[in-house]
Amino acid sequence: MSAGWRIRLAVLQDAALLPEIERSSGEAFRAVPDLAWIADDAVMSAEQHKSLIAGDGVWVAASGDRVAGFISAAATPDAWHIWQMAVAHDAQGRGIGRALLDAVIEAARDRGASAVTLTTFRDVAWNAPFYSRSGFRVLGAEELNERLRDVLANEVAHGLPAERRCAMQLAL
Repeated sequence: MSAGWRIRLAVLQDAALLPEIERSSGEAFRAVPDLAWIADDAVMSAEQHKSLIAGDGVWVAASGDRVAGFISAAATPDAWHIWQMAVAHDAQGRGIGRALLDAVIEAARDRGASAVTLTTFRDVAWNAPFYSRSGFRVLGAEELNERLRDVLANEVAHGLPAERRCAMQLAL
């Protein structure tokens, strides 16, 4: 990660910054023609972020007064689940995403979780291939529990293409 950035737990005041970071992060999808619409799609509201921040489930990458990325996760009965990771478009490619992911993995271990899960695109370079390099593996349909099946179904109901989505897991 570039010098000057540090990962810390988010505070409630950060919530107002996170929707714009998510919008900026989504600009990367303009390079994927059939997914370019995601760059203009809705993002999590500041209120939704506040709820996750209150549960100590959001980390940010900060340098001075600037917050350039975040990752949000929450404990579930079977794992810690990553709901969203976003790095501002102009800060991508500096290792910030990797550092945010490492923070969640470390917190999940410290909090006694047996796994970390997420859902993502199978074939987008900064999605499943990125997570695979950190030890996550794509779960087959027969390995999905009800929670992950529901998350994927909800994503499809909101317009994401089912054939391109997958659930991934990192065993701890």
